[in-house]
Amino acid sequence: MIHRVRGKELSLLELIAIALGGMVGGGIFTILGISVSMIGVYTPIAIIIGGVFALFSAYSYVKLGLYYKDEGAAYSFLKKTFSSSPFVASLIGWWVVFGYISTLSLYAYTFSSYAISGFEFGNNEIIRKAIAMLVILLFSLINIWSVKGMGKAEDIMVYTKLVILVVISFTLINHSSISLPTLLEDSKNTTLFAILIVSSITFVAYEGFELVINAVNEMEKPQINIPRAIYSAILLAVLIYVVISVGAIFAIPFKDIIANQEYALAAGADNILGHIGSEVVILGAVLATSSAISGTLFGASRQIAVISSDGYFPSFLSKRKNSIPVYAIITMASLAFLLILVGNLEVILEFGSITFLLVSILMAYANFKIKDKTQANAIIILVALVSLFFGTLLIFYYEYTTDIHQIYFILSIYVILSISAFLFSKFEKGK
Repeated sequence: MIHRVRGKELSLLELIAIALGGMVGGGIFTILGISVSMIGVYTPIAIIIGGVFALFSAYSYVKLGLYYKDEGAAYSFLKKTFSSSPFVASLIGWWVVFGYISTLSLYAYTFSSYAISGFEFGNNEIIRKAIAMLVILLFSLINIWSVKGMGKAEDIMVYTKLVILVVISFTLINHSSISLPTLLEDSKNTTLFAILIVSSITFVAYEGFELVINAVNEMEKPQINIPRAIYSAILLAVLIYVVISVGAIFAIPFKDIIANQEYALAAGADNILGHIGSEVVILGAVLATSSAISGTLFGASRQIAVISSDGYFPSFLSKRKNSIPVYAIITMASLAFLLILVGNLEVILEFGSITFLLVSILMAYANFKIKDKTQANAIIILVALVSLFFGTLLIFYYEYTTDIHQIYFILSIYVILSISAFLFSKFEKGK
């Protein structure tokens, strides 16, 4: 059952804010240090390639979103496309939701890293995790408060942070102290293969655009606003990421970016722009991650409620108060707390990217299956399938050659999720 609210509360501007909030959160603040440590000056190229992957991925989301118009998004699209297989529906539900939980944890961890970076206890892992959990709690309460309240808060955070990020970027560029030939010389051993690996590992930086579809029952003119909001948000995210990365690469020594991966921009700005510059960067990071946390809670909680109403999650998660899935929000926040406690930044990042890639592959396959109904272009879908599958393989290859234990950890999560999905699908079928 799809729950509808009275009136359409979210405009195109607010929808773009939700999508950008979901993407430009952990985004550049999390991936910059990892990218620079691997490919140096070629980081902006990896970001652009990742953006192209995201556009290919978004194509199927948009087509299926316009055809089905269901706030369950990826889960509902696959459930309806493969209606004869309860396990497929249950599996995608579990994968998608825990992918969101991993990105929620990533954004909160990044928020905390920047928020306390200027204090003596900035590297204290216990304090960092405690603050990460507190910020999730805060935005859970905001989302429970009201849809309109969340939308307006998202507007303020997203568009304020965009102004701050632009100012930071051009200020860094104006303080550039390294020439392009020098940077190219430092990164002369970088290969195209390494750039593609980084594009895949950091693909989670574009996760969040699909949150727009979760608001289909709360938006104005979905047929027009869904594609406009999603494509506009992805292009804006690419532009923001590229400008910031260029500014950081030309102004901050690589060794400083790599040494302070969790809060690279703040550490670099403090050395170059002084204390005030560092504070501005921290404000931008806090706003960016805050809007990402809020947007992810908003969209994913509604997806959880839809999945629960179909019997693939505990039934209490489908209950709503004033159209808001309160129990889904609380449960999602609680699971994010757990992941923050047991995980680390890199494994959370990679689990999120793999999940986003896998779900995008399934979405492209579903779109291909009913391409006549969605009026989709088969060539675009096939290119998306090949590129997304290749990206997934690259992440596993990277983990296999660098830290195979993280593969075991990630695969163990998928085993647990798959078993849970199987049990719930059997229960629903029996019922």
